[in-house]
Amino acid sequence: MVQPVRLYSKGRFLGFQRSKRNQVTSASLIQIEGVNSKKDTDYYLGKRIAYVYKGKREINGSKFRVIWGRVTRPHGNSGVVRARFRKNLPPRAMGASVRVMMYPSRI
Repeated sequence: MVQPVRLYSKGRFLGFQRSKRNQVTSASLIQIEGVNSKKDTDYYLGKRIAYVYKGKREINGSKFRVIWGRVTRPHGNSGVVRARFRKNLPPRAMGASVRVMMYPSRI
């Protein structure tokens, strides 16, 4: 048996970009597994992100739903990236895992 190939990296939704008093809900902060410096984030810029969650009722035969986004730029020096989603992620998703896809490729 051949192991299936995973076409995404795991990431974690940390929260929203914020200052002392305001938060920008259109800019989500994502920590990608194995990315620990600003230089490492270059590969992931422009990659697509999927937040997969489960709903209560079926739509088109599935209870799973997806909110798609894209990595826009690095955030700080520790490997965190900013992402913009088509619809802002809900606050209950903080700490949840996201999938950082290996496409589109810039190589």
